Amino acid sequence: MYQRILNSLQDFFGISRKEARGALVMMLFCAMVIGSPFFFRRRILPLLPTGSPSPERKMLDSIALLLEKQQTLHYREKNRSPARGTLPKAVKLTDFDPNAASEKELEGLGIPAFMAKRIEKFRSKGGRFRRKEDLLKIYDFPQNLYARLERYIKIPAEYTSMQTARNSFPNPQYHAVQEARHSYQAFDINQCDTTALIRLKGIGGKLAQRIIKFRDGLGGFYSTDQFNEVYGLDSLALSELKRYASVGSPVKKININTATADEFGRHPYLRNRKQVQVLINYRAQHGSFHSLEELRNVKVLDDATIQKTVPYLSF
Repeated sequence: MYQRILNSLQDFFGISRKEARGALVMMLFCAMVIGSPFFFRRRILPLLPTGSPSPERKMLDSIALLLEKQQTLHYREKNRSPARGTLPKAVKLTDFDPNAASEKELEGLGIPAFMAKRIEKFRSKGGRFRRKEDLLKIYDFPQNLYARLERYIKIPAEYTSMQTARNSFPNPQYHAVQEARHSYQAFDINQCDTTALIRLKGIGGKLAQRIIKFRDGLGGFYSTDQFNEVYGLDSLALSELKRYASVGSPVKKININTATADEFGRHPYLRNRKQVQVLINYRAQHGSFHSLEELRNVKVLDDATIQKTVPYLSF
């Protein structure tokens, strides 16, 4: 048996007799090393006496148990907190005026704290609630919460009468007087600075700078629908911007046949490096682009990307 194994090792590896003996010893040693944990677990470990755990082990077990209890209590307390848009337990529904109620009073009616702050911000910018439905103009105000509060909303006559007069006043000069208060209503969004934007309700200094930065990155707005892409604009700011800002100047365009990858990448709509590289490679292989239909041949560009990017490209 031993000689047969040595002969097999010599024939298989092409080694000498001495090297075959060494290889056999090494294989046996490796088999012992690999099998020793199984042998120890099955044969030796059951014979060892099981003593009491060490003090260190007891301390670690107690710490782990304490942490588990604290985590369980924290999870229960978290689940007890009221969900967004639902009424807390200590809610008292009473008549209230959304134009005058404080943040605490609003929270006492079941309105979440973040929503009460949003209402206060709307009022601080000059906003007024002239009808009950105006409360839904607050961004993300829950419909189910409004349904609960509708019967308790009381709008003073001074606000409702102003709204009625504005809607039904027979003299058209009345509307002209109201609009004349806003001398900035006709400004060009592609030519204005932050001063014109700050005058609008709901737009402060930081938000005005963000709008200008986004506009300059685009090369100008070609549609007022693009205002929705500016991060941080709530419903009030959007309505004011779409009401008074207009697109009166053309946008800056990028020559699709000569622009480099860096020039493409600086545009907010073309920041996908893989798409830009495929576009440049396609241009190098097939020549210059002459129409929108040729651009559609670059399959990596989806139709939505092409539609919003084409106004900024020149062929």
